[in-house]
Amino acid sequence: MSEVLDAARRAKSAAAALAPLPRKTKDAALLSMADALVAESARILEANKRDVDAGRAHGTSEALLDRLTLTESRIAAMADGLRHVATLPDPVGEVIRGSSLPNGLELRQVRVPLGVVGIVYEARPNVTADAAGLCVKSGNAVLLRGSASAYHSNEVIVDVLSTAATGLPEHSIQLVPGTDRSSVEELMRARGLVDVLIPRGGASLISSVVENSIVPVIETGVGNCTVYVDEAADLEKAVAIIVDAKVSRPSVCNAAETLLVHSAVADAFLPLAVKALKDKGVTLHTDARAGSFDESAVTATDEDWAAEYLSLDLAVGVVDSLDEAVAHIRRWGSGHTEAIVTRDIDEARRFVKGLDSAAVMINASTRFTDGGEFGFGAEIGISTQKLHARGPMGLPELTSTTYVVTGDGHVRG
Repeated sequence: MSEVLDAARRAKSAAAALAPLPRKTKDAALLSMADALVAESARILEANKRDVDAGRAHGTSEALLDRLTLTESRIAAMADGLRHVATLPDPVGEVIRGSSLPNGLELRQVRVPLGVVGIVYEARPNVTADAAGLCVKSGNAVLLRGSASAYHSNEVIVDVLSTAATGLPEHSIQLVPGTDRSSVEELMRARGLVDVLIPRGGASLISSVVENSIVPVIETGVGNCTVYVDEAADLEKAVAIIVDAKVSRPSVCNAAETLLVHSAVADAFLPLAVKALKDKGVTLHTDARAGSFDESAVTATDEDWAAEYLSLDLAVGVVDSLDEAVAHIRRWGSGHTEAIVTRDIDEARRFVKGLDSAAVMINASTRFTDGGEFGFGAEIGISTQKLHARGPMGLPELTSTTYVVTGDGHVRG
């Protein structure tokens, strides 16, 4: 039997023992895991340096290197994420709804773990700790299949976490063996051993898992996020929002990739926005009207409007109405996060109702679409599909339900 299927079998056994554990046991493990990350930070950073150096030698883009790189502060943030998850309510056993039926039966719908959760993700070794913590708290065993580019980092992080997870069944947290595509393919075929796969990464990775897996998939989407500056916008706030949305961390999925500006405020707003963005090193890809405000702008193509740049690039266009902005987003957006800047609450409501995105911000940066920012603790991913889970996926989204029916000798015959 393959190493991947062996790991899946171990995870399935671990999941059965993990599911009924009380909250105090899981929380104690999470706190121990957090402390271990900090205590072993030097070892983790040494492994991460090997990955980063190899990536740089192979010409990996700066955006991906940023995702790959760990620092003392990022490791501390990973540990803090685990500690925060420990403070959150345990979703397992929560009664979603209950009633007494006319025949006297007592009906309850109760949250239960999904079982074995497989995570397939690129770069970003912080995801290893986030996913492990959320799965432990929600009573799931986890199989972590990071990219080959982060293998040394993930190997050490999983070793640190699994060793520190005292009180949990052995093999609750495992790194999927192998670094080539075949290990992912085996994971996608492990139906009956793996209950759900969650891909996190670029469009090609997500499409590959969605299209080829026979294991159920929760699709996390790419982030072609748009900020729309309405004619009733506070322009000073709008500049601050687009700069934050684009520049604060351009390599993540909730960074803005498109800016749309109402023509009524374009003359006043775009000179301010162009200067602020270019001062931060942003290259603008514009339509004809927006391009008149930046002589160095690149002419936008269909590829630009559809792009998830993950870099200091931004597509910019001028529109004549909110409806035109909504139509643009529906055509080119990825359904992740959009933002409107406006003082007109009716226009804000129309914007929200007109879109079909997992998150919509009103007078706030797209960067807030994040499990931590939403108060969920770490997130397992941001789902852009519509079944089971949508938006940042926290603890409840890592559970299914069981109906518990209590009777007193009831028969149906």
